Amino acid sequence: MIHHRVRNIPLCLVLLAGTLAFGNLSAYTLEEFKFETPGQHEAFRDLIAKLRCLVCQNESLAGSQAGVAQDLREEVYRMMLEGQSDEEIVTFLVDRYGDFVLYEPPIKPSTYLLWFGPFIFLGVAGYMLFRTLGRKKDEPEEDLTEAERTRLQRLLAADGDNQDKLK
Repeated sequence: MIHHRVRNIPLCLVLLAGTLAFGNLSAYTLEEFKFETPGQHEAFRDLIAKLRCLVCQNESLAGSQAGVAQDLREEVYRMMLEGQSDEEIVTFLVDRYGDFVLYEPPIKPSTYLLWFGPFIFLGVAGYMLFRTLGRKKDEPEEDLTEAERTRLQRLLAADGDNQDKLK
């Protein structure tokens, strides 16, 4: 029984390697979407470039290879063929998936942190930096105590002796 399983391991490895090597052959392209005019095709490309893949998070629907992105491209394609405007399509997708589907979400209370958060963070960090640097300037440097000076002299003398030995 075990010998039979061991004999199948190379076959499993070959199948796994084949799946990994040829898995990208089924990659999605935009050429599968056919329109009556080149203008419609260009409008389709522009629209899906403005929409974010829900899985990849940093890719547009035009560039993503995720299955969800393909489904959304097909949905946008179907809606365009039905004659819906870009605004209607975007409204549908936002209603269904939220502002996250847009690369440039609108400025509204639920997206304030997204739009203004980086500036607030930089402002707070800058304030703290200047405050810390200002405090350093105001503090006078303390002189070494007599014990610290003596110890420093011994360390420097010992280091000088070690340097002479290395030469």
